[in-house]
Amino acid sequence: MGDRRVIHLVDDEESIRKAASFALKTAGYDVVTYASGVEFLKEAKSAAVGCVILDVRMPEMDGLEVQAAMAARGVNMPVIVLTGHGDVSVAVQAMKGGAVDFLEKPFEKAALLGAVSRAFARLDDVDFRTLETSEAGVRVAALTPREREVLERLANGLPNKTIAYDLGCSSRTVEVHRASLMAKLEVRNLSEALRIAFAAGMGRKPK
Repeated sequence: MGDRRVIHLVDDEESIRKAASFALKTAGYDVVTYASGVEFLKEAKSAAVGCVILDVRMPEMDGLEVQAAMAARGVNMPVIVLTGHGDVSVAVQAMKGGAVDFLEKPFEKAALLGAVSRAFARLDDVDFRTLETSEAGVRVAALTPREREVLERLANGLPNKTIAYDLGCSSRTVEVHRASLMAKLEVRNLSEALRIAFAAGMGRKPK
């Protein structure tokens, strides 16, 4: 058991804790669950080093506050953020705060395991971030200048209508650019596209 990976799952929804725990345990991980960020922070300093899966929308302390508290207390474990549909701007904030990845609920088991794998790779290999950045840079380089502009704004949490206004085009045109850049990046959803964008250094500028 000492060789098994530990995952700290923080979510106030019992159904999510049960479903995610089952998926992770059957994949060979040890899972410790917490019903709130406050509960997790009480144990975090002495907890086994692993990966933290952190829900954003929680009572008492939301996920961003818990993430900030982790950093302040020197709890240096990779974080995966769980968001509800439409919470992309919040996920952007979390990833700017150092989160490795984010998943939109409801998420598929494959997406969950992929995010966890990336988190542990980050924990294991100090050169992983450099490799990730290099690969992301190659993918982004294949985009047209306008597609890069759209991706940059998506990485800053902007909605299609705002992007269209900024670029002087229609929302439909932005949707076409989004579809094209996602095809070139070889991703299936916005979450994956944003992960590449962040790795390439996008979304770092203040709005």
